[in-house]
Amino acid sequence: MRVLITNDDGYESEGIQALASAIEAAGHDVMVVAPWNDQSGVGSARAGMIGRRIASKVGENGFIGIDGTPALSVTLARLGAYGPPPEIVVSGINHGHNIGPILHSGTVAAALTAATQGMSALAISINAEDPSHLDTAGAVAAEALNWLQDQPIGTVLSINVPDVPLAELKGARWARLAPYSRSRLLVTESPTGEPVVTLQTLPPAEETDTDEVLLAAGYITVTPITGVQAIADDASAAYLDERFAVD
Repeated sequence: MRVLITNDDGYESEGIQALASAIEAAGHDVMVVAPWNDQSGVGSARAGMIGRRIASKVGENGFIGIDGTPALSVTLARLGAYGPPPEIVVSGINHGHNIGPILHSGTVAAALTAATQGMSALAISINAEDPSHLDTAGAVAAEALNWLQDQPIGTVLSINVPDVPLAELKGARWARLAPYSRSRLLVTESPTGEPVVTLQTLPPAEETDTDEVLLAAGYITVTPITGVQAIADDASAAYLDERFAVD
């Protein structure tokens, strides 16, 4: 398959290089389009997309870096800006896990963006900011892609991989997303009164089936996810209709 590799750490990151090598070694036609700088936490933003010249640069290895976000990278590739469009998307390898509510992850948002544009996708992250075993995550991604390519279009997986040698993986588990109450974010105050976001240490979790707990226990965590979806509940529309319907 023609596979788009993207990420939010930048097109020169070690993670994206390891991922592209693993997917190419699995026999796929790989194209790499990603932000040219770190875009962590941007979610699915594509700000400034319309009517703007989107600058790009090509690395010595053929990877394309763009002046934009991961979601924009997916959109441009899908529209054929850099050759034949991809059939499927693999986003990562993200340095650091993506567990719990993952609304703001650029890596995961790239995969969800792919689903809105008629492709399946997987987002893969490793449980270390400075990982030592990117080859492990690459091997997991290649095998996950082998499964994903036979699933219905629009299927999206978020996968987290322990930063351990391949032989030390305990296996894989479906994982519930850790609740927002497990967020490590904490707001403190600067000496001049402005808010400052920091990370706090959390007590052990009580849950046993979340991505947080299973990843820490040495398992690959796999969570099928979906993006914006309509809910079949017309109560709000009926309320407004009563007040604004023309007789």
